[in-house]
Amino acid sequence: MNFFIKLQDKISEFKLQINYMKKFPKIVFIGSNNFSLSSLKELYIKKYNIVGIITNPDFTLCKKKEKYFTPIKKYALKNNIPFLQPKNLLDYSFLKNLEKWNPDIQIVVSFKILPKKVWNLPKMGSLNLHPSILPQYKGAAPINWTIINGESKTGLTTFFIEKKIDSGKILLQKEIKIGKEETAGELEEKLSKIGGYLIIKTLEGILKNKIKPIDQKNMKKKINYSLLKYAPKISNKDCRIQWDNSIESIYNKIRGLCPYPTAWTYLFFNEKIFFRFKIFFVKKIHEVHSFPIGLVIIISYEMKIYVKGGFLFILEGQIEGRKKMNIKNLINGLNIRRNLFVR
Repeated sequence: MNFFIKLQDKISEFKLQINYMKKFPKIVFIGSNNFSLSSLKELYIKKYNIVGIITNPDFTLCKKKEKYFTPIKKYALKNNIPFLQPKNLLDYSFLKNLEKWNPDIQIVVSFKILPKKVWNLPKMGSLNLHPSILPQYKGAAPINWTIINGESKTGLTTFFIEKKIDSGKILLQKEIKIGKEETAGELEEKLSKIGGYLIIKTLEGILKNKIKPIDQKNMKKKINYSLLKYAPKISNKDCRIQWDNSIESIYNKIRGLCPYPTAWTYLFFNEKIFFRFKIFFVKKIHEVHSFPIGLVIIISYEMKIYVKGGFLFILEGQIEGRKKMNIKNLINGLNIRRNLFVR
């Protein structure tokens, strides 16, 4: 009889633990930049049980030689949340400290690829927020590539992390429109604000058992997989402007790389003198013309570059060795203003 009473007590205790975990799961948040900060803030404001944070190590800029913290670390310090900054995600001491937190779930927003020993640790799994409508634009730079490719819409996806990158079971998705003049920086800010909301909605759905994860393999019926686009890490080569492309293609590349990593070209003063030229903001004008592609015309405080189907007014740029400037200041700093071209 005593055995059955003890067993019932243990079952009741276990049920209480499950209910407690559902209400107050132990969360480890993993992130690095301002995009992930919005989600962390939303969790903290809603008083979720954040037992720890994982973020990137401090970094030093060569010129200033000052140590810089990630926005996530700054927020952790401000709100007295324990944090870890592993240089190696398979480091023994890091993994032991993570195990001590004993997380029920991990929430990952804008971070490097996690090894299985990390993402497979929590009882409820590790969920990730990805800034695209998966399975479209898997990869490191979906915000940039959606604009570069001239998409009119994108969104956010939450999914459980699995071995294959960005291929885990989908939890929730939120679609949004991309403005015709919107830059990558503006789109990132917009998505980050929605991201916090989607993380909370996903977490609540998981805890209340109201979300049925969808296997991405089962989405093949709805999506033509031969038309899938990807979002690999952007290289320096990807950022160089190809002036023989259409005006739309060049315009989309410039805004898709603004403010970072930034589209660039070479500005030639003659065949021997040229400088690397970063272009941040432009205005496009469609117009039939017979000028050479890449010709740069400066009139008063206007700089325009002729391309196929029109020309681009440069609004903000940066010549190698100088600061980023609006076009008026940039033109003021030029000694030569004629016979310029880009290549």
